[in-house]
Formats: sequence, C-alpha cells, structure tokens
Amino acid sequence: MTPRSKALIALAAAGALGLAACSSSGNKTPPSNAGKPVFGGTLKVVASGGPDHFDTVPAYYTADYIMERAYARQLLSYPSLPDPTISSPGWKADITPVPDVAAAMPTVTNGGKTYTFHLKTNVFWSTTPKRAVVSTDFAREYYAFCNPVAPVGNDLYFVDTIVGLKQYCAQEAAYFANAKKHPPTAANIANFQNSHTISGIKTPNPTTIVFNLLAPAADFPEIVSMPFTSARPVEYNKYVPDSLQMRQHLISDGPYMLKSYTPGKSIVFTRNPAWSQASDSLRHQYVSQIQVTIGITDAQTQLTDEKAGTFDFSDDVSVQPSAIQSLVASHDPMFWAWPGDATNPYVVFNLRSPSNNHAMANLKLRQAIEYGINKVAVNKVLGGPTVNKIINTVIPPGNVGYVPYNPYPTMHSQGNVAKCKALLAASGHPHGINLTYLSLNDSVSVSVAQSVAASLAPCGIHIKDKAEAGSSFFVDIGNSPNNAKSGTYDLAQAGWFPDWFGNNGRTVVAPLMQTNCVVNTNNYGCYSSAKVDSLIKQAEAQSNLTAAAALWHKADVQVMKDAVIVPLNDPLNVFYTSARLGYAGSTAIPFVPNIGGPDMTNLWIKK
Repeated sequence: MTPRSKALIALAAAGALGLAACSSSGNKTPPSNAGKPVFGGTLKVVASGGPDHFDTVPAYYTADYIMERAYARQLLSYPSLPDPTISSPGWKADITPVPDVAAAMPTVTNGGKTYTFHLKTNVFWSTTPKRAVVSTDFAREYYAFCNPVAPVGNDLYFVDTIVGLKQYCAQEAAYFANAKKHPPTAANIANFQNSHTISGIKTPNPTTIVFNLLAPAADFPEIVSMPFTSARPVEYNKYVPDSLQMRQHLISDGPYMLKSYTPGKSIVFTRNPAWSQASDSLRHQYVSQIQVTIGITDAQTQLTDEKAGTFDFSDDVSVQPSAIQSLVASHDPMFWAWPGDATNPYVVFNLRSPSNNHAMANLKLRQAIEYGINKVAVNKVLGGPTVNKIINTVIPPGNVGYVPYNPYPTMHSQGNVAKCKALLAASGHPHGINLTYLSLNDSVSVSVAQSVAASLAPCGIHIKDKAEAGSSFFVDIGNSPNNAKSGTYDLAQAGWFPDWFGNNGRTVVAPLMQTNCVVNTNNYGCYSSAKVDSLIKQAEAQSNLTAAAALWHKADVQVMKDAVIVPLNDPLNVFYTSARLGYAGSTAIPFVPNIGGPDMTNLWIKK
C-alpha cells in the first residue's frame, strides 16, 4: 500500500522525454538548497486527507509513514537516500537496514532462526519525566498486532516467521469473538495482552530482545525495519488502539512530538526535548515545528501553493499530471521523481460483494473488465509515458519474479470493446451492469476513476464512483470481512509499493494474494487460492533467489488467470517541493525507500 522506490532523479537534469532511461544520471552539481543546516522555522506540509492512522500498528500508508518518521523509531531502519543515482553506492546503502534504537545489527544464531538485539541506553520517551525506551516497549508492539480494533497493517510478514505469534493471534481472536462477553475496551485489550505470551519473543533484560523464528528468514532484518515494529509506550494500554483519545495523547521517541491534532483540519508537531542527536544517526531536529494542513484535495491547488512557498510538499497527493510535461521541459529544480517499481494504481475486484447476485464472483465478468479498460487513457491521465509505464502483471518490473507477459492483450493496450461485450454477455449480463467503484477523493485519483469508467461504458459496464478521503479509504477496502454487504463496493482503485527491495518476493505477491480475509488485510478482494498459497510458501522457503523467482512468477500467472486484479501502472513517484527547503549530504531532497516519500527530519527552512 505504501509507496516504495529505489532511486531519486533530479528531473531538472533529465531530458523531457528521457526519464525512463535517465536513472543513472541526475544532477552533477548540488543545488543551492544543499549546505549548512539552519535551525528553526516551520515546515509546512499540505494534505488531502492526511494519515489514516497515528498508531504505528495499523498504519500502512505513505501519508502515515511520512509523519511517523518524526515520532516513531524501530530497532532497525533506513537512512535517507544520499545520492540521486541508481548506479551509485548510495542505492545499495539506502535499501539496507541499519541500527536505529538497536545498538548494533542483531546477532544471528541457531542456524539463522534466532535474532538477538541489544538496545541503546540513551533513547527516551517524551514523557514527564522522560523515560528510557526498553525492550518490553518493542515487545508490546507485537502484542498489539492482533488487537480486535486496529490490528497490524500486514500480519503475514510476522505470523509466518515468528514462533508462537500465529497461536497468540488466534487466542486473541477467539477471546474477542464474543463482543458482548468481551467488549474491545482499552482495559480488556490491555488485560488480554498482559496475561498472554508470544513464545518466540523474549526480553531477558531492559536492553535485550530476542526473536525465535519458525525457519531461517534472510529478510528478517527488513521485516523488523517495518514501521509496524516501532516501540510502543506502556501508556497506550490506557486507550483503544488508534482511537482519537490515543491520537491526542501520542508519545514520541523521535525528534518531534505531537502538539495538536484537529481531525480533518490540522496536525502540529514540535521538537521533542527528550530526543538527542547522540541517540539517533538517522534523523535530525532542524525545524522548530511541523505544520500539516488537511483538506486541500486539488493537485493543481497544492502545486500552485508549493511554488509560492505557502506549503513545502504534499503528504498524500501526487503532482498535478497535466503539469508534469511543462515542469520537466522547464527543468524546474523543485520537481523530483523516484522510480517506484510499483503497481499503482490497480483495480481490485471485491470477490465477496453480493451486488448483482454476486456478479464479481463470476470469472467472465472480471475478464470482461480486464479486456475493457483502456490502459493508455489511464496512463495519459497520470501524466503520460514520461513518468508512467503500463504493466500487465501482479509483480511489477524491478522486483523478484517479474516476467514481462500479457494475459489479456489488446491493441496498443487501448482495450477491446468487442471482447469485453462478449464476456459480459457470457457472464449473464447481456444488457449491461452497474458497479460501485471505490477510489480516493483527490483530484488525480478521481480523474483515473473517471477514465476507467469511460473506457468500460461502451461495452455496457457502468461505474458509479464512490470517492473517499485517504483517512477512510484504506480502512474501508482493508476491512474485507465486512465488505460482503451490498453497495459497499464492487471494484476499488488501490495501489501497492514493495516494502523493501533485493530479496523481496515476500513483499509483493504474499500481502496481496495470500489467503488472509481479516480486518486490515491487503488482500482487499478476499482472494483465496490453495495453489497460490502453496507457491507462496515454496517461494518463501527458497534460499536460492533464482528458484524463488520462478515460483513467484508461477504465482503471478495463476493470479492473473483468475483475474483478481487489473494491473494498470508502474509510476515514477513524483514530488514537488518549495524552494524554501534546505538539505545536506545529497544532491536531492532526502528520501527514504520504506517511507516512499521525503524525510521531514532531514529538511530545514532556509533563511
């Protein structure tokens, strides 16, 4: 769900039509923004809907991650991108986890099945008085993963690797299954978590945490670098997870802490006096305050305000697509893009929707939509081929298991109305069908939804767009068990970005396609295939990357055969920033791959 990418390009140094091939170029001379840090001032961020979660357990959205960089820390994390070229050493360094609250990289024993972390002793919570972050604070986060209100954004990374976590989650689900007997109050949730154990997580002392794995997992350092695994203060036991009350009592171990939060309007962070630079090699505390203004949904308005310096960058809306060509042609130095190796957007089918007599469960209807969508039109809406690549597979280019093939080919990717009509009739709807389409409500997302609707209408598939703010959209599509209600949605416009790179098959196919119809799932359509599940397990167990890639590709082929999603686009991840911003140590604005956006803690305001 959250944007991930692998290199930064200063588009001002790229040719207007050469972006797809310029990933090894970039600015040779640092722009005037680089230089000596300036302390003070207010960083001004604009947002359409803003973060959908403040609690790091359920948060799984770029808008969340950009904010969390300021107030949440992990055992391991990633540095900001130090160099704008893929070919430079900076790329490899930037996708490699490094110690954050951990004092060093973990000790690995027991044949690769035991990871032992030792914590720094100078990391503190923003409490009064300040209190050290200890090993039980990290363990507490895992105990909150399967809470009944706001569970972890992606449980598969963890229940499939850590001993005892799946059993613990099953116990918690069974306990809260009877809501009348065990209502999900803050006290009940905390009591359950405090009275049960996860056998694979041990905290022998305040500065040591040990993880025992079901099997060796070479990607476990990347797994524990996910923001899901942030330290969790004991005070959160007083609140229902991610409730408004908890959000308004946010506690920080990062450089900034929450000053105020007005839902749907604003968020303000100020410096955390308990944080010290000596404890944190990844973040800084340059600006005095971070102001997030929520409710500006129009991409063009945001761009205009960023050019004027009213805002410094957007938290959740892409650059206005119609402006991209002119920004590139004019060599605007404030326009940036990161190759994403992503699937964004894609159309996902709600296989549980009962609408039209459970029409979405019909393979032929889904195949009609596969053939009917004009991907070129969608590409154009998003800014055209300069910053977007049409894709036809679950696994996007640049990821383990990707093989270029097209199971539903049409002439120049512009759709096939005749084939769409024929399959629609074969599905039992010869006179057409009306479907509900859920999307984000920012102007770019709405334009994509309108393009999809326009391309499907000629073959008799009529789309009713149901646009929502990001603060509710991902909650709604991820609440799959409840999507069996008529009118919830039939199709949704989602997006997926790998959580890490390198050996990353676990981060693409498994989250979206492994059987996992639970609250806060990323398998939004509740797809379930024993064959795909088996291929996923076989691929994850492979130590040989080539063998794993072949298995991931087989899973991709089966998913597309079942027509579970319509892949549309692999975009460059574009950003525009105001000229007020300064940054050091790179030739471009600081960017963190697992965030999928700018690193607020490494920016300053030039005087």
